[in-house]
Amino acid sequence: MSGPTPRFALRLATGGPDVAAAQRLRHEVFVEELGGSGGGLTDPARRIEADRHDPHAIHLLLVDAMRGGRLAGTTRVLTRAGAAAAGGFASEAEFDLAPLLGSGRRPIEVGRTCLHPDYRGGAALHHLWQGLAGVVAEEGADVLFGLASFPGTDPAPLAPALAFLEGEHPAPAELRPRSRAPLDLELPPAGAFDRREAVLAIPPLVKAYLRLGAGVAEGAFLDRAFRCIDVCMVLDATRLAPRARATYGRAPA
Repeated sequence: MSGPTPRFALRLATGGPDVAAAQRLRHEVFVEELGGSGGGLTDPARRIEADRHDPHAIHLLLVDAMRGGRLAGTTRVLTRAGAAAAGGFASEAEFDLAPLLGSGRRPIEVGRTCLHPDYRGGAALHHLWQGLAGVVAEEGADVLFGLASFPGTDPAPLAPALAFLEGEHPAPAELRPRSRAPLDLELPPAGAFDRREAVLAIPPLVKAYLRLGAGVAEGAFLDRAFRCIDVCMVLDATRLAPRARATYGRAPA
């Protein structure tokens, strides 16, 4: 007897319509919900959020098989070859990646990760990370990095969370990017803030990175186009714990 049909399915975009579906979800989240203006090729009339990196990226789609294949989430992966074709990694506009890119490691960039509001707080992000791990393995990358965002443009309330990240979860020094425009914000020293409150203020995507053993770059960046404050996460894929590999190691369907 066969088991129940899985709710979620993962697949890679295979053409223009798939990419456009991912861009529409990104527009719903980043532009309509969060109030940003989106990337440089965003088209409000078509309700797509887009930039110059999209044609050279791998787009991962998480669909709800129980709701007719409805798009539940998406993330974008850019290899070094894709970045070269696009004129650089997307993160390079905000962070100096020289230590990472000069390390001799095989990097891969993750970005534009988002979930439809109906799928937040449940298993969807877990499944999206499973698919992402499969893409990373397929590409043979050993360092994963990308931007993760705190909503809003006022950094003051985020000082404890940023201090916690930089103090307890720094990226390895030999790989650590640096913000190109560090926030004008004095971070409190260890012990001078409520650690529990700091952790509660950290967005789910950043926590997902931390669970895998990722570290944070030096400094944060105010992204006015997306109305958020970005940190750059760096994950040394060769140091993943066996449990993390098991948790996120299934390849996309």
